Amino acid sequence: MSDTQVRPVRPVSRPHVKSPMAAPQSFLWTRRIFLTLLTGFVLLPVFVMVSSSLKPLPDVQGKFRWIPSGLTIRPYIDIWKTVPLAKYFVNSLIVAGAATVCSVIIAVFAAYAVSRYRFRGKRVFTVTVLSTQMFPGILFLLPLFLIYVNIGNATGIALFGSRGGLILTYMTFTLPFSIWMLIGYFESVPRDLDEAALVDGCGPLGALFRIIVPAAIPGIVAVAVYAFMTAWGEVLFASVMTNDDTRTLSVGLGAYANLNDVYWNQIMAASLVVSVPVVAGFLLLQRYLVTGLTAGAVK
Repeated sequence: MSDTQVRPVRPVSRPHVKSPMAAPQSFLWTRRIFLTLLTGFVLLPVFVMVSSSLKPLPDVQGKFRWIPSGLTIRPYIDIWKTVPLAKYFVNSLIVAGAATVCSVIIAVFAAYAVSRYRFRGKRVFTVTVLSTQMFPGILFLLPLFLIYVNIGNATGIALFGSRGGLILTYMTFTLPFSIWMLIGYFESVPRDLDEAALVDGCGPLGALFRIIVPAAIPGIVAVAVYAFMTAWGEVLFASVMTNDDTRTLSVGLGAYANLNDVYWNQIMAASLVVSVPVVAGFLLLQRYLVTGLTAGAVK
């Protein structure tokens, strides 16, 4: 064994070289401050709603306090007794769910036909579908009201004041956007998949349901979320096309304000309760929603 001891070689430390593409510190701090202010701006109304929903009514009607003097869950119990909130909840769930399912089914067939076949009037159809989104919804309110009333007088089919009439109403402005969005998404699916399915013996419908629909799940989910959220929170048509039995949540929340008093704590509590389905669905389907909104834009 040699008397000389081998010393480990220490790595030479190199000075940290900043990448020329790295953002300057001023930009990073500006971004952090901006995002912090934006987060506070978004969360401030939520904090006010939550704190107001946990206060007794006299505290809500008095001077606002950031830290409540007393908390109670009584408003969350009283919201079901002051107004028939459960009935409004069921009406909204049925109307929004049916409008979503019908819009998605029709949009899938229409978008598949437009993206895969050539026919006379194809361009006119797509332009017409897209142009309907340029008109305000209030423009269709009076015509739909007159159509529903005349259909009811002529055939006895009660569309005005019924859930079915409200479902058809919501489809008039959710279906065009759903078709237009799915057309772009279906066109991003390679046509070679259709040809391979036809060679294997599938018909047009078989290719649609076995190949195209599974590949377009993110786009279909994005359309479904859009249709449901639009129907769930719509106020204008629901306030005119419904009655006491078919009233939805967006209109029923106004029943907490009467001639004698306004139950602000219950309004806040009910608003949080009715927001749970939409927020939960958005969080669960967020991955598909973002993919569906972006994938169809690039072919």
